[in-house]
Amino acid sequence: MKYSAKREALLLLEDGTLFKGNAIGKIGTSGGEICFNTGMTGYQEVYTDPSYFGQIIVNTNSHIGNYGVLDEETESGQPQISGLVVNSFSAIASRNLSDSSLQEYLEENGIVGISDIDTRRLVRHIRTSGAMNGIISSEISEVEALEAKLKEVPSMAGLELSSQVSTIEPYYLGEELNELKVAVLDIGVKKSILKNLTDRGCYCKVFPAKTTFQEMNEWGANGYFISNGPGDPSVMEYAVDTVREILKADKPLFGICLGHQLLARANEISTYKMHHGHRGLNHPVKNLQTGKGEITSQNHGFSISGEDVEKSQQVFATHINLNDQTIEGIRVKDKKAFSVQYHPESSPGPHDSRYLFDDFVEIMKNS
Repeated sequence: MKYSAKREALLLLEDGTLFKGNAIGKIGTSGGEICFNTGMTGYQEVYTDPSYFGQIIVNTNSHIGNYGVLDEETESGQPQISGLVVNSFSAIASRNLSDSSLQEYLEENGIVGISDIDTRRLVRHIRTSGAMNGIISSEISEVEALEAKLKEVPSMAGLELSSQVSTIEPYYLGEELNELKVAVLDIGVKKSILKNLTDRGCYCKVFPAKTTFQEMNEWGANGYFISNGPGDPSVMEYAVDTVREILKADKPLFGICLGHQLLARANEISTYKMHHGHRGLNHPVKNLQTGKGEITSQNHGFSISGEDVEKSQQVFATHINLNDQTIEGIRVKDKKAFSVQYHPESSPGPHDSRYLFDDFVEIMKNS
């Protein structure tokens, strides 16, 4: 189907709020948790980030699709989002380097979307009412039928999704003769995170989500990386057990986003679902060790308990969010383990936090 602004689409939220717009992407029906991303660029990297699996993305930037799609700018093998909501959609691409238009890309990958709605109103609604499930349809026009479909969409709370986006078989990246070997637990890893490791001379072996520490340890890694990913950390006991074993063996460990939450859980720090999460390229974070501020790229709907961190005898906070004071980084006392809630590889986003990869490499070298 060629993009046409004449085909109507509906967006229905679980609180009954209804938006009418025009169809983009595949003609169909799709539901998921609705959330918004504030990035002005990098929509392709956002759509292919496995951390967004099962979610409908609202782009707050008013113009989406204008620079098309470039195959090498993906963070995984395909788009991971459940649906797309934009204000002004460009069905044609003005970038000469682009491999296809965004419309063609969405169609090829089966992504249902809606355009020409008041995204400012929608984002204000999410900020006020909180993240909730929604459903987009360009084929169902009856609201009652859409409501019935929406009830079938599972809540993100209590949902284990990492095993659905993880690699099925282990694979290698980097130069085999490199001095440092990093075992990566893939619970939704982004390509650019792995590139930041290989660019620093690491030889990586990427393992499926449910790999045990014993299996990874047989490879003889110098350090362990726990990736970003989707879903609720409170139901990922298999991964928490793996992190505990890594800590017990006193191995260097670096966690990002979901990996940060799992490191917290392995140290008896609880997690909770946030009101509407942090998603975008402009979140201010303070490094409590250096006193410096960092502008960070973020994508998470769960967080770790600040109260638990404050009471903990095992971990201490290294970074805080300057907007809402949530914990953005921790370090384990007397261990070579640390984590951050945001995405320091910054794809897309600012590069203020890439020093964390250097810190991880230094810890491995000194070990």
